[in-house]
Parts: sequence; C-alpha cells; structure tokens
Amino acid sequence: MSFIPLNQLRSSLATSSSRRLPSWFKVQAKTGPDYLDIKQAMDRLNLHTICEEARCPNRWECWNARTATFLILGDICTRRCHYCAVETGRPLAIDLDEPRRVAEAIQALGLRHAVITSVNRDELDDGGAAIFADTIRQTRQLSHDCTIEVLIPDFEGNENALAMVCAEKPEILNHNIETVRRLFPTIRPQGKYQRSIELLGKAKQLGMRTKSGLILGMGETIDEAREVMRDLRSVDCDIMTIGQYLQPTRDHLPVARFYDPSEFALLKEEGRALGFTHVESGPLVRSSYHAEQQVASEA
Repeated sequence: MSFIPLNQLRSSLATSSSRRLPSWFKVQAKTGPDYLDIKQAMDRLNLHTICEEARCPNRWECWNARTATFLILGDICTRRCHYCAVETGRPLAIDLDEPRRVAEAIQALGLRHAVITSVNRDELDDGGAAIFADTIRQTRQLSHDCTIEVLIPDFEGNENALAMVCAEKPEILNHNIETVRRLFPTIRPQGKYQRSIELLGKAKQLGMRTKSGLILGMGETIDEAREVMRDLRSVDCDIMTIGQYLQPTRDHLPVARFYDPSEFALLKEEGRALGFTHVESGPLVRSSYHAEQQVASEA
C-alpha cells in the first residue's frame, strides 16, 4: 500500500488550516474548586497530565468533574506524530519515584477512576512498561477501590513489555490506533498500523478489557474510518472513542475537514452494531473523555 508524503499531505490540506471552528465547538474555560485541587496537586507533586501537554479542549470540563489523565515517563516523547502537541526530543532520565507520586495524587484527590498514559520511550528496552506496572501497583496499595485505565504506547511490539503491564490487571488496557491504515505511515511514521492492531489482540488474549481511539479530520474517508472499526473488532476490542482532530499549532498537520455531529452519531450507532460494548463518539471526544463511565459499560 502506498502512502502520501507529508509535504504533499500538508499542501493538500493547507486551505483548511485557516478555517474557523464550527458552531458546535463550544468549550467553557472556567476554573472551580475541583479544577484548582487537581492543578495544585499536580504542581505540588511535580506531575504531568496529558490534558495540559496535548492541549485537550476538555480540560476544564474534566478537571471540574475531578478527573484527569496522568502522563508518566516524563513529558518529552521520542516520536514525532504530526497531529500531537506533546513535546518531542531526547527525554530525561527515568524518574523512579514518579509512580509513588502518581499514587499519592490519586489518593489525595479521592479519584474513583484513574487514567494513566505516557509518552513514547523507545530508547528504553521495555518502553517504560516497568514504570507503568509500578504505578499500577502503588496506586492499588493506596486506593483500593479506584479502578485503573492505562493508555499505553505500542512498546515497539515487545510482548514481554505488554505482559508486564497486563500482569498488574488494570481494569482497561487502552492503546490508540489514532488514524486509518492509509495515513498511518505519514501521520505516525514511527508506528505501524498492524502492530497496533496486533498489540490490542495480544492484550485481549492476556485477559484485558481493551480500548482504542480514532481521530477524524486528518485526511481519511469515513469508509476508511469504518475499516478501522472493523479491524479493531477483529481482535475483539471492547471500547472505542472517536473524536475530531484540531490542529494544535501552525506546525502541525492542518485539519482536512470537520465532521458534523450527525456523522459522529452514525459512527457510534455502527460501532455498537459491530459489537463494541461502548462507543464514545463526538467532536470533542478524546481518549479519556467520560472514561469512568466506560468501566461499567456492558454489551
């Protein structure tokens, strides 16, 4: 299968970069006691959130509802995906105390569901899996009733690294596919579409409840999005999120088009028909959006 060179893709989408946001993008940026509690806990414990690093539009809603997604293994990613706002470069040394501080923050905030993700750390033999596992263990020790969702990188296909995380039995094992097969080599040049599909399949074989997410608006067709949904269900993926891509800076991939809310509603209906136990689909949906509700969702 051929792929589109990045400069050609950028050129073909350039006219979209100056588009105004559609009327249905309404985000109320306000702080409250819960928002401030989370902000202060993260600052005090020197922790990162993907909410901030990836410029998530739902940060105010989620933090005011006392939910946040922890970003472990630092805030510098070894990969450069052309839609992502997380800083890329040479990461700092592993912080072995980070799992303890994450667990302390989860306990201090009284979280009922914790989502833990990371940057890619391809320079590490295990891709950071040991830190994921330690974070889960330490969270369990301090917050017995808190359910845990991990959003993991692909670990470059390292099955031992995946098994290390799965052995700690998080309630949800998430790995985002992000884009369609045709665009994957251009938009995620250091990843592999089939490797991500296979990782989710292996996690399922290890007893995990699995989840993945797709971003629309980066140049795919809606039929290609449907193909992703079928590929995910072919490895029994349980939960899916579908959201609209928003260009984080001028240096990132422009938006190809904005999908109408009715199209997201249609994909949700089709996803449920394919057998997903839960499909969260909408313009502002991100991987961890309404994550707590997805723990209890059943077919």
